[in-house]
Amino acid sequence: MSKRYWLPPTYEAIDPVRFIGNHSSGKMGFAIADQLTKLGADVTLVSGPSAQKSKQASVQRIDVTSAAEMLEACLVHFKDANACVMSAAVADYTPKEVAQQKIKKADNNLNIELKQTVDILSTLGAQKKNGQVLVGFALETNDEEKNAIKKLQMKNLDFIVLNSLNDDGAGFKKDTNKITIIDKALHKTVFPVKTKDEVALDICNKIIELLK
Repeated sequence: MSKRYWLPPTYEAIDPVRFIGNHSSGKMGFAIADQLTKLGADVTLVSGPSAQKSKQASVQRIDVTSAAEMLEACLVHFKDANACVMSAAVADYTPKEVAQQKIKKADNNLNIELKQTVDILSTLGAQKKNGQVLVGFALETNDEEKNAIKKLQMKNLDFIVLNSLNDDGAGFKKDTNKITIIDKALHKTVFPVKTKDEVALDICNKIIELLK
C-alpha cells in the first residue's frame, strides 16, 4: 500500500493569545495512522494541534494549525495518495479579521465576525481520481444517519465513518469509540463499542477491501 493521509483538529486565531477550536484530541486519527503503518502503508499524517504521538516511527508527520494550513498540506499530498482518511475536526468558521494585539477585556460585549473556511473534504472529493479511496467522518448529535449519508454523497466519498455523541463510549478524548460505516451503496455496518485501536483496524480493513 502507498500513501494515506489523516488529520485531527484546527485552531482558528482570534488574536495572538486566543483561538476558536474544539474538543478533539486526535486519538482516533493517530490510531488509524498507526494501524495503516503496521499494515504496510507509507503514511503521511497531517496533524492539527494535538498532544498525541505516533507509535510507529515511520509515520511522516506534518504539523499545521489552521484549516487553511491543513487545506494547503492536503492539496500537496492528495494527488499521490491511494487512500485518504479525513478524520479531522476542522473548524467550519474562522474569524474574518485577526487582531494583531491581545484583545483587552471591556465592559461591552465582544462581537467577532466569522467567515466560512474552505471545505477540505469537498475539495478533495472533487479532485478524486479513479482508484483513489476517500474516507470521511461524521460526528453527529441528531439525525445521525441522515446527515452522514448526505455528507457521503455530497462530498464524493467512498465510505463514511459515523459516530454519535449520543452513544456511550463514543466522542472526544475517550479511549473507545462506537462507529457505523456506510459505503457508496448505502450498505451499513454497525460495530459495537471498541478501543480506538480496534476501531482503527476495522476502518483500515474496509479501505483494503476497496483497494483490492
